[in-house]
Formats: sequence, structure tokens, C-alpha cells
Amino acid sequence: MPDSGPGPTGATPRPVPGLPARAFTMDAKRRRELARAFKAGGAHYDAVRPSYPDAALDFMVPPTARDAVDVGAGTGIFTAQLLGRGLKVGAVEPSEDMLAVLRDRLPEVDAVPGTGEETGLDASSADVITYAQAWHWVDPKAASAEASRLLRPNGQLALVWNQLDVSVPWVHRLARIMHAGDVHRPDFVPPLGPEFHAPESGTWTWEQALTPEQVIALAKSRSYYLRAGAATRARVEHNLTWYLFDHLGHVPGVPFGLPYLTHAWRARLRA
Repeated sequence: MPDSGPGPTGATPRPVPGLPARAFTMDAKRRRELARAFKAGGAHYDAVRPSYPDAALDFMVPPTARDAVDVGAGTGIFTAQLLGRGLKVGAVEPSEDMLAVLRDRLPEVDAVPGTGEETGLDASSADVITYAQAWHWVDPKAASAEASRLLRPNGQLALVWNQLDVSVPWVHRLARIMHAGDVHRPDFVPPLGPEFHAPESGTWTWEQALTPEQVIALAKSRSYYLRAGAATRARVEHNLTWYLFDHLGHVPGVPFGLPYLTHAWRARLRA
């Protein structure tokens, strides 16, 4: 039986497993352990993860910016969008598997292994530092200090997350089944170091067209699934299959709109 079946009429939905404060306070050892989930599977990640709305990039990238560094770049999904803005872009990513995908798809990008805390890049070399779906994988104080070292005067640090739009009831339930742990509370503010002014935020709602099979593949790209054992993975797949096909009535191979909410923050470097 699915573990997220119908609840009592009028019952308050259980909260989605969200991104807790401890994601930004865990020690480096624990962070590395969790991040190992992404050491492999770059091609799968690249095939199923969404890009970001143009309006989010309008918000995140200063109009005068020339040079950008995308940290935690993964397979280059957001990196490619920065390139599309005419920026010179460098990419930093700790997973060699993801770097291989990024280098194959974006050979013009100088993509190097590294972390947000230690990029290995030259000081004062960027106008904007971006983190797409990645700030919760770093120590925010150390990563802020490194970003301030990389940025030129008046530079900007910009953070963005795509998350399922759990204000939609059926998506809220889907997020629970998927264990979509990067869903923020509305009042969430990412922690930054003292090098930056208080961040400004923006949000945008949109839909991605996916087949039910692609939604299941999306769940398989998430850290919860990647770290899980065989029994837990089988349960997640079973529950998703029941929910998408039996409960919601989607047809195999037929795309439908999956609602997303994109939340971004930008913070200027202090003088």
C-alpha cells in the first residue's frame, strides 16, 4: 500500500520534508557524506532536472556584469543559462562525474573541481557568483568569505532554488512522496556571512511539462533516493506509480504540467 494515501476530509496536510536550518549548520564531514549521493549519475541528473525562469536570471544577474562564476554548477544547467546572457562564465563543481557532463555540453566554460569554500579561482575575478540548487551544500560563512574574495567591488552573490509548488494540494502530496527536501518555508532566508548586505528575494511560479515516467525519473535524481537502500527506493517508486497513474489518472507517456516555484536571493558585497 502507498504510504501517502488519502487523509481525512478537511485534515491539515502534513508538512513537506523541508530544508531545515540544520542543513546550514551541519559539520563538514556530514555534508561530505550527504554530497556523495551526487558523485555519480551526472547524465541522469542532467536529463531530468529543470532549468530556471528567465525572470529569475533578470533578478540575479546585474545588468553590468561581464564575468560570472557558477559554484556547485553540477552538469551546467544554470551555467548554460548564464552563457546565454553573454557572460564569460567559470564553473566550480566537486563531483568529477557531473564535471564530465558539464565539460562535454559546455566546452567553452572553464570548469574546475572545487567547492564553495575553496574554489581555487583568482581573487577579484567575477562580477556575480551564483549558486543554483547548491547553497545548502556549503558552509555559508566560509562560502561567503570565498565569494567576497572572488568578487570585484559592488559584486553580487546570487542564490536560487527550484522547488515544487506545494501551495498546490496535489503537488504538496507529490513532494511528500518524492521526499523533495529542498522545499523552503515562505519566510526562509538563506544565511550569509557579514561580507554581504541583507539579501533581497524574488519568487516566480511556472510549470514544466513532464510525463509521469519523467516525474519518477526526477525523484530518482534527488539525494534522498540516491542515498537510500533498495527497499526504500522500491517503496518510493511504488508510491509514485500509484499516485501518478492510479490516483491522479495520468496516462503513460503523456506530458502534464508540473507546477514549480523558483525562489532567488541576491546580496551585494559590502564596501
